[in-house]
Amino acid sequence: MPESAIEEYRVAAEPYYLPIGREVDLFEAAHSAHLPVILKGPTGCGKTRFVEHMAWRLERPLITVACHEDLSATDLVGRFLLEGEETVWHDGPLTAAVRNGAICYLDEVVEARKDTVVIIHPLTDHRRRLPIEKRGTILDAPPEFMLVVSYNPGYQSILKDMKQSTRQRFLALDFDYPPPEMETDIVVREGGVDEGTARDLVLIGQKVRNLRGHGLEEGVSTRLLIYAAQLITLGIPPITAAEVAMCSPITDDRELQRSIREIVTTVI
Repeated sequence: MPESAIEEYRVAAEPYYLPIGREVDLFEAAHSAHLPVILKGPTGCGKTRFVEHMAWRLERPLITVACHEDLSATDLVGRFLLEGEETVWHDGPLTAAVRNGAICYLDEVVEARKDTVVIIHPLTDHRRRLPIEKRGTILDAPPEFMLVVSYNPGYQSILKDMKQSTRQRFLALDFDYPPPEMETDIVVREGGVDEGTARDLVLIGQKVRNLRGHGLEEGVSTRLLIYAAQLITLGIPPITAAEVAMCSPITDDRELQRSIREIVTTVI
């Protein structure tokens, strides 16, 4: 990937991120020590925004891969393609990140096939190198390169859990939904609503999260609270905004939907 192309992956403006603990310092230390990092936490709690913020802070390009069950090692590393009468090598996102000293972010890494995940092993120990078998070469990672992966422990089954042989190659940062006061500040900042409205939305989110373990797999994410706030700023009635952003998206169970609507109408 030429220098002009990698520039497209630079985070130009500072992404808003409100630190909850020492995650910023720990990530910077991991980058300085050339160590890979796992981000663990529920959907919509700020993991991706955090990586974007850190890429901006460290002034490194950020190449993100949304992992899925059909993701192959070739998809990550690269492949030969026919261009006219020539066969030309094209770097995959992982190779491009290594070659250009970028941060490579594998989002929901456990969704990828296990034989695909193995390809990252040489990058996550003292070797810090990427074998490119189809070219018969090995690419050494520069000091600036960093591998970051994320997953949601609440959704993982035995079949989709991360193997210990992979897990123990990373530092781990645990993420969760912010405390109510901080989440209110985030909803005000990102959703554009007043503090009172943001406080109501956060309270709804807290009460819905308490339904986890009672038929609800996942609670309302901070992202969905922001979506509700954005609808309210566009003139959508608060109860309607809360229902379409925090009720229907998280469950299809009508009884649970009814319970969530009761929470919404009680708070608002």
